[in-house]
Amino acid sequence: MTIPQPYLLFLGDVADQLAAKTAAGIVDWRDECCVGQIRLRGCKADLGIAELTIAEAVAKGARTLVVGVANAGGLLPDHWTGVIVDAIEAGLDVASGLHTRLGSIPAIAEAAERCGRRLFDVRQTDQRFDTGKGVKRSGRRLLTVGTDCSVGKKYTALALERELRTRGVKADFRATGQTGVFISGLGVAIDAVVADFISGAAEWLSPATEPDHWDVIEGQGSLFHPSFAGVTLGLLHGAQPDVFVVCHEPTRTRMRGVDRPLPSIAEVIDLTIRCGQLTNPAIQPLGIAVNTQAYDEAEARAYLLSVSQAHGLPATDPIRFGVSCLADALQTQFPT
Repeated sequence: MTIPQPYLLFLGDVADQLAAKTAAGIVDWRDECCVGQIRLRGCKADLGIAELTIAEAVAKGARTLVVGVANAGGLLPDHWTGVIVDAIEAGLDVASGLHTRLGSIPAIAEAAERCGRRLFDVRQTDQRFDTGKGVKRSGRRLLTVGTDCSVGKKYTALALERELRTRGVKADFRATGQTGVFISGLGVAIDAVVADFISGAAEWLSPATEPDHWDVIEGQGSLFHPSFAGVTLGLLHGAQPDVFVVCHEPTRTRMRGVDRPLPSIAEVIDLTIRCGQLTNPAIQPLGIAVNTQAYDEAEARAYLLSVSQAHGLPATDPIRFGVSCLADALQTQFPT
């Protein structure tokens, strides 16, 4: 699908900044495509861009209202419908990464039909996937994995793609979530794929390619998260990664959305290797990516050093300090 740009980003009345991570990701990586944001009363997220009404956004050239939130279950709250209908009647298309289909809501479907506007459900696809086969295919693959949800897997993958391309390495970011699809323009929302076909979808997303080409695959969920481990495992088997990067948020003690303790980095490394060996017996960890936003610079550097020494792997905050150490390790392990 090709979603018309630029975007007006709708945040609804989400309870925290993390719930608006879809919109935040678009702003961070494609800010030139965003004219502003629109929020409901009580919204606790702020993208730091222009606050616009629908009419103001249209006047600035907006073409699509993007529902830029990611909530548990991917549901579209009933009280958001009015804003979406208003946007359609003002001449905007609407795109959403939620599980709820825009067209399944009668008022939205009727407005789109009446006004001749398009509805884009990024989490849905007409593509049909085979079941995964686990057959070794050419090319190299890197997968980001996590100690929890929302710990930086997408940002780490995007930063690595950018760094590798800067170095002249052939690399492509492979989006597996709705935000990544908005950013890259293509991909598949892996958590919306029927379970039997998750690994096959990952194989389709990262097909055979040149021996020195890297697919940098965006991870999803966590092998330790009771809500999403099935998606994570299917993606791991289909991605068939040669290497993986563990993503972590050090101040978090419980997993997001469930009352479960956060696994250690060592536990994630061990389980990823054991599960990943099913389709790539040579799978190995490349490094660790840490979100150090809660620390000052000295604390962040000290923490990264301790993590690196504890696991014998390079560790960095991709946003704060870049990913050169991870790219160095990749090129050392896999010289061209």
